[in-house]
Amino acid sequence: MILKQPKITVLMPVYNCELYIREAVDSILNQTFKDFEFLIIDDASSDETVMILKSYCDPRIQLIEKQINTGYTNSLNQGLKLAKGEFIARMDGDDISLPERFAKQVSLLDKNPEVIMCGTSYSIIGENEIFLLPESHQEIKVNLLKGNCIVHPSVMLRNNIIVANNISYDQQTEPAEDYDLWVRLLLLGKLHNLQECLLRYRVHDSQVSSVRNKQQVQVAKNVRLKLLCSLENSILQTHKNIYLKYIDDEEELTFEEFTGLIDLKIKLLNANVNGFFCIDGFNSYWVQMESNFINYYFKNRTSYSILILKQYVSIFSKLNSRLKPKEIIKLFVKTLLNHKVK
Repeated sequence: MILKQPKITVLMPVYNCELYIREAVDSILNQTFKDFEFLIIDDASSDETVMILKSYCDPRIQLIEKQINTGYTNSLNQGLKLAKGEFIARMDGDDISLPERFAKQVSLLDKNPEVIMCGTSYSIIGENEIFLLPESHQEIKVNLLKGNCIVHPSVMLRNNIIVANNISYDQQTEPAEDYDLWVRLLLLGKLHNLQECLLRYRVHDSQVSSVRNKQQVQVAKNVRLKLLCSLENSILQTHKNIYLKYIDDEEELTFEEFTGLIDLKIKLLNANVNGFFCIDGFNSYWVQMESNFINYYFKNRTSYSILILKQYVSIFSKLNSRLKPKEIIKLFVKTLLNHKVK
């Protein structure tokens, strides 16, 4: 007998989710779009998670019990290999998918074959605010330079892209393995975020993003660097330490390092001439970085000197910027009075 391929494989790794797992599972089983297999991979939970899962009788549920805890990313990769669906829908054991989520994502992907991954907007459980994320591929691409702008448990991916390109999550990039995957996928097709809230995301102290936040931030910086390497890897080898230092909120850039960052910007803008990033968005990204530095280094100082005034003029000259005489006069007065002038 030939078994029918499901339209969707729902991939949900779980670990000690007894408090939330029933809500998560019910939200999937109550989807208006019914053609899916539900692959749940338990990572050797020590609570009642497995017992709760075994209480369900829905034939679409396939529960895999790992005997040894090998981690979230390992479970994800195991699920990618087992997935039979045309699309793979991600889900976590502590979130809630709204009933129309699958129907709307399948509709988008069926109508737009160039889109290989579709996420959604979201809200946080217990709060009313809806978080709208960048919609189009170009918007997403530029925003990935600033941080992760795709909610992992909201996404639906094309399985054929995963198989054809031997795609898997990189365990070395935990706990930002999803961010790393988006950066790799955007080279293979278009990404899209539906502008509807179709996921309710749970925030709690025991989730990975809370427990391993500092590590997540460090990995994310390297992922941003990887995205820029899509433009010109050799350029970044010279300047990457300055770039990584600049995007680290805990480190301050010297004036000399900032001038090096401007050199990097000019080279990357030239490398982007064919529009890998949308020109306006990419330029705005660098303008914002420069603006942040200028505000910190020049405008928020408590003491001034002639050297600072010279650096200010030098920076704006190097930026080819329209230097306003009023700003020069204001900073010159600050150097004379050696205090802030509002």
